[in-house]
Amino acid sequence: MRFTAAVLVAALIIFASLCGEAAERAIVLPAPAYDPPATSSQEQKLVVAGGCFWGVQGVFQRVEGVSRAVSGYAGGAKETARYEKVSGGDTGHAEAVEVTYDPKTVSLGELLRVYFSVAHDPTQLNRQGPDAGAQYRSTIFVANADQEKAARAYIAQLSDSKVFFAPIVTTLEPLREFYPAEAYHQDYLLRHPAQPYIVYNDLPKIDDLKRLFPSLYRESPALTN
Repeated sequence: MRFTAAVLVAALIIFASLCGEAAERAIVLPAPAYDPPATSSQEQKLVVAGGCFWGVQGVFQRVEGVSRAVSGYAGGAKETARYEKVSGGDTGHAEAVEVTYDPKTVSLGELLRVYFSVAHDPTQLNRQGPDAGAQYRSTIFVANADQEKAARAYIAQLSDSKVFFAPIVTTLEPLREFYPAEAYHQDYLLRHPAQPYIVYNDLPKIDDLKRLFPSLYRESPALTN
């Protein structure tokens, strides 16, 4: 079994290198024109969704100024905030990540830039790479008016600049509640770096973060546990 997995990983790595890209391609994006400075030194939270939460969590865990990134569910009811329910795609939930960060170290605008550039492809509707369904939608769950204003402004800026080859489909939804996912989903990328799905879909995102955002990249990830 180990041999089979190792062969599959090697094949995927070779395939990715021949294609020259991972399942989603990172794009160099302009900095947000609207990114107001922090007015408080207290930690802030941003909840985003963009495909399987393993990779999104893994990216933000490597961002300087992020103290915690938790995989979970947002958009639906408490009773259905369980993986086996959310996987059906009809609960209203998205696989999401709650990012806790120091606004004096990393701004909301910088986090949004990483989200749109590296963490996922905002032009894919209700899917990311091999994963399809509403639970994999591109969504920012806004917690307040400031987050909504910044997110709307950046989406408009990116749309006007036509940096993507297709329209941005990212939606903004009010954050009602965030529900942490099961323990086995937390730090998944870090604990399973050799899993074929992680090798092909998610590890390239970490490489892109380091390459495109060297000033934001941190070698020691922010663990949930």
